[in-house]
Amino acid sequence: MTEDDLKRQPPPPPRCGPFASRYAIKDRHKALSTFIVIFLVLAGITAPVVWLVYCPHDSKFQDVSLVIYDLNFTSPPYMSTTMQFTVVTRNPNERVSFYYDQSSAFVTYKNQVITPPLSLPPLSHDSKSTVALFPVLGGGTVVVSFEVANGLMMDQSYGVVNLKLILTGKVRLQAGVFTGQVPLLGSSECQVDA
Repeated sequence: MTEDDLKRQPPPPPRCGPFASRYAIKDRHKALSTFIVIFLVLAGITAPVVWLVYCPHDSKFQDVSLVIYDLNFTSPPYMSTTMQFTVVTRNPNERVSFYYDQSSAFVTYKNQVITPPLSLPPLSHDSKSTVALFPVLGGGTVVVSFEVANGLMMDQSYGVVNLKLILTGKVRLQAGVFTGQVPLLGSSECQVDA
């Protein structure tokens, strides 16, 4: 190469500062796009794996027994009742714990409330455990329709009363370092032989 050839070559691109790269902006965009795609692919693979590892299942509720202490229809449409349910709940998860906050329970008959709501104490339900609850519901008078009062008296005379225990409240779940919240606890149905 001669001196004339060196003069004919275009000058190198200007660098902007001491850490300027020799790569063009186009290459930076390509590298950033590649990084974003790889990150999204890894996140897309990691999320289902974490879900499969923790995979929270709902806790199972079962009404084991019911004792009716009082069922009073002395002044219709008012009725009062006192009953105690035995509810057993099982957490089938190995890595997930449930925490029941602000829970309440009440009993319905033909979709009408027949006991006042009872606030339940906070409950911690660890993984692979079974917890029994013994709420005593009732005590106060409740206004019911004449159809419900008559139906309840007739079912009582037949010896079979179809009641529904409703449990409501907030459920927090903890799976390792992850926490979440479920708004509804659920309802458990039972048939009672009086």
